[in-house]
Amino acid sequence: MPHDPIPDNAPPADTGTDDNDGGGPAALLGLPRVIGHRGAAASAPENTVASFRAAAAAGATMVEFDVKLTSDSQAVAFHDETLERTTNGQGRIRDLSLGELRRLDAGGWFEPVFAGEEIPTLEAVLDFLLGVGIRPNIELKPCPGRDEETARVVVAVASACWPAHRPPPLLSSFSREALEVARELAPTWPRGLIVDRLPPDWQDATLALGVSALHCQQRHLSPVAVEEIRRTGLAIVAWTVNDSDRARTLWKWGVDAVVSDSPDVILGALP
Repeated sequence: MPHDPIPDNAPPADTGTDDNDGGGPAALLGLPRVIGHRGAAASAPENTVASFRAAAAAGATMVEFDVKLTSDSQAVAFHDETLERTTNGQGRIRDLSLGELRRLDAGGWFEPVFAGEEIPTLEAVLDFLLGVGIRPNIELKPCPGRDEETARVVVAVASACWPAHRPPPLLSSFSREALEVARELAPTWPRGLIVDRLPPDWQDATLALGVSALHCQQRHLSPVAVEEIRRTGLAIVAWTVNDSDRARTLWKWGVDAVVSDSPDVILGALP
């Protein structure tokens, strides 16, 4: 059974020089061919305003970023469960309040010039993206046991911050529970299920969740898998692609969009 690739009353998407324009689900969703990963994670510290600024400078028209909740249920852009890899803090992000996180340096680990970058709130990220004309792909990245809460907070914040006349955020997640809640709260917003290897039940799962896109680990994709996914009417997003030749191969197979740490490099590979 084919999927309905886009919500019935979703608004038309803004287009940029890298947007899909050949029809199909990606064009209906307004997906560009290249999506910045955590901003432009090869050029600036991931999930910071500096990284989103670098993505804008590279020409990206959409960026993917992760959102988790603090101990006081504030939505922030952050990937890991713990703080050590990308900040000067220690411990679990779920155990610190927003006020405590604001005192951390989330940039110096990458390069000294980025010292002082904060872990931004979802509100701050969306405000910045609106200002530079970039559409968000918000990955719901719940801490264990916070799937429903994360989806509810993210949808509430994004609904309040993102103008109704703009193409809505794309919500994606590994968490099926989070996607179910997002569907309940924002049924017209596009959603994508993220997978590593294609699970045996991927067709049933994507139908049950009502998603419009399948976000796949690019290493596990093949021409046969891409063809099978396309037959369902789903858009295909491949992550994380930092090699131009690989991007060209994936596009040739029929992948709609690639997520890249280096959107400037991959944009340069567009046919």
